[in-house]
Amino acid sequence: MTRQRRSFDPSFKLEVVRMIKEQGPSISHVSQTMDIGVTAIRRWMEQYEAEQQGQPGIGNPLTAEQQRIRQLEQENRQLRSDVEVLKTAPHGRPWPS
Repeated sequence: MTRQRRSFDPSFKLEVVRMIKEQGPSISHVSQTMDIGVTAIRRWMEQYEAEQQGQPGIGNPLTAEQQRIRQLEQENRQLRSDVEVLKTAPHGRPWPS
């Protein structure tokens, strides 16, 4: 039987990464103790390292700063798209009511 894929909150992932970084248990030990896949923890570690170096990394951001950056980038893309639409709108005509 296949195992159900679990999802973890970014704050939980960040806590696991910080625990490994600060307290030093091995990834395999944490994996066994918390029943989390080794691959998942390694991905979280890679994501954290990328974020610490100012890179976006892969997957969902772990730190609040990177989450905010992603949100602002998305808003920026939307606003640029809105400006392009407005540039192509006919000029000098009233907006339809």
